[in-house]
Amino acid sequence: MTSPTTRLLRLLTLLQEGTRTGRDLAERMDVTDRTLRQDIARLRDLGYPVHATRGPVGGYRLGQGATMPPLLLDDDEAVAVAVAMNVAADGSTGITDIQANLERAQSKLDRILPKRLQRKVTALRAVTDIGPAVTGSREPDAPVPAETLATLATAIRATTTLRADGAEVEPYRLISWQRRWYLVAYSLESHTWRALPVASITEISPGTRHFAPRPLPDTDLVAFVLREIASTGWQVHARVTVLAPAETVIARINPTVGVVEPVDDASCLLLTGADRLETIAIYLSMLMMDFRVDSPPELVTHIRTLARRYAAATES
Repeated sequence: MTSPTTRLLRLLTLLQEGTRTGRDLAERMDVTDRTLRQDIARLRDLGYPVHATRGPVGGYRLGQGATMPPLLLDDDEAVAVAVAMNVAADGSTGITDIQANLERAQSKLDRILPKRLQRKVTALRAVTDIGPAVTGSREPDAPVPAETLATLATAIRATTTLRADGAEVEPYRLISWQRRWYLVAYSLESHTWRALPVASITEISPGTRHFAPRPLPDTDLVAFVLREIASTGWQVHARVTVLAPAETVIARINPTVGVVEPVDDASCLLLTGADRLETIAIYLSMLMMDFRVDSPPELVTHIRTLARRYAAATES
């Protein structure tokens, strides 16, 4: 016979999924209608606002109450919440008074996670770095399945190789930036360090071969990934001559916007990219410096169109 406590937790889980008829709840829990009504009353006594709906068969739903009652999460939901809190814990939420509350909530969740889930969450936290927040225009999100991240995190901690779209790599670190995930890895085929966009990998399979960690390409792997994104990680790239000293441009841009190379004392070369030409145009306008687009021609055409629109908007 199921204990009353276990039965209440099961009932609460069912109610959190949406409105249920009394008959459905009784059948799923294998109890009588009378026992169901008693359990509903116990939940209400504990502070859960269980509302009843009238009708031929009747029904119950979990409503909003005056206080926050305990919340039940299944395994996948608990891992998702823990990972999301970890990503938000770098202070990039933009909310000034959220950090202390976030840390307390994270601590509570850590204490109650089962060991099998705690291992997943701990592995992901241990191998993940968070990139800097960027104001202004943001590229479209590139969501990644939680199971994929768990596979990568496990391989990184175990120092075992992976096959990513058929290519064998040594995984070293996960970087979360702008709601995108990147894997810092050493390619055993090209013998180069890569910052792989995880969302772009269609097939990932764990390997069994252990590897000895190599010297990293940079002591700051976030900086390494940002440089890779700026130079190779976008759908479109641009080459722009900025009529200002390189140190002045470097001081104004985020590392992900581009790589700056000095030309002379009064100009420099900016290698930049984005997933859309419109985004590059916005970045260039935010520099507040004179510039000349060297390539691609499509960006030149787009900026000329914008220039005509801006000029027309200021005509009286």
